Amino acid sequence: MGHQVIIFDISVVRGFWETQVKKYKETRKKEKERLAQSSLEKIKQEWDFVLECRKKGIPQSAYLKNGFIDTTVKVLDKTEKNSQLCKKRTLSDETDKERSKFIFQLSGDHWTEFPDSLKEQTHLKEWHIYKTQIQTIPAYIARFQELKVLELSNNQITHLPVEIGCLKQLKELNVSFNNLKSIPPELGNCENLEKLDLAGNIELTELPFELSNLKQVTFVDVSANKFPTIPICILRMSSLHWLDISNNKLKDLPQDIDRLDELQTFLLQKNKLTYLPRALLNMPKLSLLVVSGDDLVEIPTDVCESPTGLKFISLKDNPLETFLYHDTEDIVESQRDREQFEKEFMKAYIADIKERDVPSISGLHSSAAQL
Repeated sequence: MGHQVIIFDISVVRGFWETQVKKYKETRKKEKERLAQSSLEKIKQEWDFVLECRKKGIPQSAYLKNGFIDTTVKVLDKTEKNSQLCKKRTLSDETDKERSKFIFQLSGDHWTEFPDSLKEQTHLKEWHIYKTQIQTIPAYIARFQELKVLELSNNQITHLPVEIGCLKQLKELNVSFNNLKSIPPELGNCENLEKLDLAGNIELTELPFELSNLKQVTFVDVSANKFPTIPICILRMSSLHWLDISNNKLKDLPQDIDRLDELQTFLLQKNKLTYLPRALLNMPKLSLLVVSGDDLVEIPTDVCESPTGLKFISLKDNPLETFLYHDTEDIVESQRDREQFEKEFMKAYIADIKERDVPSISGLHSSAAQL
């Protein structure tokens, strides 16, 4: 007896399975439709909805309508959004509260010295003291080894203690608009300093060479003082991005100004410069240069037509009004107020220039640009 060979017609087999699959899908579809119309399924959905609402503490009045459960109400979505918002607010409040534990703030003319309780709060990371009558910074500041921000603007401070050099974590120092006449060399030990603001001390004429050690500094403001030239230590600050030495006594710039090869913004207005050195062309990152044009007799053409995108602004100064005072203190306060106003104006002006695509401008005469 020979082998029986069974021959299948593949098309017949495929047709059979396609028919079976079609019947299965139709059956599943009818079952889903039946469940969807089933009162049991609806009750289950409503019960799950009620349980979820109870878990989230949602009152029945929010989802009951005429005694029936309305599952179409978006109370769960609203609750979820509100919950997330509350969590964010709570987290933000907790962060602010935690941060405030490390911040000391003091202001007001009635303060002539620091409170005794301050010396025990050595955990502080920031001091913000402004508009007081305080004249001296206590030597115990050396204990504040975690201090990162020292904001001391608009006080009556006459000198900084040498102990300031002990603040190895200090990143920002602002002693603008005080009565400083010198800066201690020990400040050069604050090797992590990034921002230094000495503006508006009026009688400041030089800086110690030891500040050359501040290699992390990116921002220096020594405007509204009496510097006859740019201090050597500033020329050694290799990371400097912003330098404001406006409103001083500068008559020229050093020929090695291009040592500041990271400098981006250079403010020189309200000085007595008669020329600009060609070394400025060797500063590849310089993007904004502001000078006063009244005394300038020589400006390198390449500065005005820089191919690197340098914005060169030459302002026309208005002569300062002459005021007569019988009280020297009144004169000082008037100078401070004017200098602060002009600085705020220039900040807004420069910000506007940077936001817009302003070309180089020589001899700007508009009233908005006149100081």
